[in-house]
Amino acid sequence: MTTHETGPRTFRVGHVDDHETVQLGFGSLLALCDDLTLVTSVASVRDLGDVADTLDVVVLDVRLSDGTTVGQNVAWLREQGVNVLVFTAADNASEVRAASRAGVLGIVRKSESRDVIIDAVREAALGNPVVTTDWAAALDSDPELAAASLSPKEQEVLAHYASGDKSIAVAYRAGLSTSTVAEYVRRIRYKYAMVGRPAHTKVDLYKRAVEDGILPPPHS
Repeated sequence: MTTHETGPRTFRVGHVDDHETVQLGFGSLLALCDDLTLVTSVASVRDLGDVADTLDVVVLDVRLSDGTTVGQNVAWLREQGVNVLVFTAADNASEVRAASRAGVLGIVRKSESRDVIIDAVREAALGNPVVTTDWAAALDSDPELAAASLSPKEQEVLAHYASGDKSIAVAYRAGLSTSTVAEYVRRIRYKYAMVGRPAHTKVDLYKRAVEDGILPPPHS
């Protein structure tokens, strides 16, 4: 019987930035990473074309010269089912907040070290949130984050669930049945949706918990 060994997964990365020097610099960052393949580096999101839905993550500049906004670009990429990591000089707080609201997995500065940037790309490719101090600061200063008004018990359930606990572990920790935990999670999602902050996935719930101070952001 023949067995086939599979190697470590390789993530497909797209890069969108309208400065050629930044494109070249980002390409050199990924060049030595066996698990990250830079598929394309383009000046506009729409230049990704048919390759967009084959990517694991798109690393996106917050400000492009084609007249698009970060909200429009992230929305289009999310429609293709692509994870998005913003790569920015972070010199405009309103644009960083817009990126946070648009559904990106994180925001990383172009001035960060190579290791920080590479780790952020890997995490975003996996679909994990990349919560840096810039991301947290943008949320803290955002006046448009309406309160979901979660009860103390709902906050407790959210803290456990969004931290990665399975429903049975949340039930044990919170002194509830698993069916009650499921009802709490449904209610929490409903409350966030009602204030315009949908939380369809566990990653979304984690981001909402960080936004509202229910969970602390991890160290950048």
